[in-house]
Amino acid sequence: MSATRYTLRRLAELLLVFLGVTLLIYLAVFALPGDPIAALGGDRPLPASVQAALRVRYHLDEPVLQQYLRYLGGLLHGDLGQNFAGQSVAAKMAVRWPTTIALALTAWGIEIVVGVGLGLYAGLRPGRLGDRVVLAGTILATSIPVFVLAVSAQLLFGLHLGWFPVAGDDAGWPMAYLLPGAVIAVFGLASVARLMRGSVAETMRSDHVRALWAKGLTPRQVVGIHVLRSSAIPVTTFLAIDLGYLLGGTVVVEGVFNLPGVGNLLFQAIRAHEGPTVVGVATSLILVFLVVNVLVDLLHSVLDPRIRHV
Repeated sequence: MSATRYTLRRLAELLLVFLGVTLLIYLAVFALPGDPIAALGGDRPLPASVQAALRVRYHLDEPVLQQYLRYLGGLLHGDLGQNFAGQSVAAKMAVRWPTTIALALTAWGIEIVVGVGLGLYAGLRPGRLGDRVVLAGTILATSIPVFVLAVSAQLLFGLHLGWFPVAGDDAGWPMAYLLPGAVIAVFGLASVARLMRGSVAETMRSDHVRALWAKGLTPRQVVGIHVLRSSAIPVTTFLAIDLGYLLGGTVVVEGVFNLPGVGNLLFQAIRAHEGPTVVGVATSLILVFLVVNVLVDLLHSVLDPRIRHV
């Protein structure tokens, strides 16, 4: 299959997935039992006339599929809608994206440095104590729920030891982002370490590495150049895809550490029953992940010329 045809097919698949996922989110927010307009008043219900006017204003009096099609029409013009206070969802997200991007890149950097380092260390010592410790540590890290890990890290390193700020971003980067970034990075870091470990161990047993040893190359040349380059292909692919996960997976951590990012906006919108904000933020995060996924897939053949798309 030619590169152009494959690209068009992947873009068509992206569109179908995007429509399917956003439809499910829209139905989950607006079609499930519950009245978001009635919930706006809290303990003091809004007058019936006000509720009716708000439903007309936000087209909640229309069938849900018609609402969804109207929402898609707005997306084509870059409009993510308005919340029930009349504020633009896109404008609210614009001021929060820098925080989320800084947090995701911090976590990504920790994944690369620590994950690749641990994987390389374990892959060069298969079956030894260091290898077993790394494998056991990665299993333990992925078994702890992110909320538990975030709160525990906040209590230990923030409150008791005082090494990092407990909440907010007043301290700026990097201090305000290192602890929450490390919490997010733990799960991807474990996968990177295990993937790198397996790739290094396999590469070290390959014939071309044995030939390099036979030629008398130093360990620094063999490992630092040839083994790392061959082992980095699957790890690089995973890291590129994981960046999309990091950009969209900061909701809980931003909520715990009270960071003013897009994830925290979604967290607050869910608590406040702001359906338009929930749908708008979720749509943006899904789109970011899908675009990153497709770009990685298209660049896969560049990372490894042996790959041919069929």
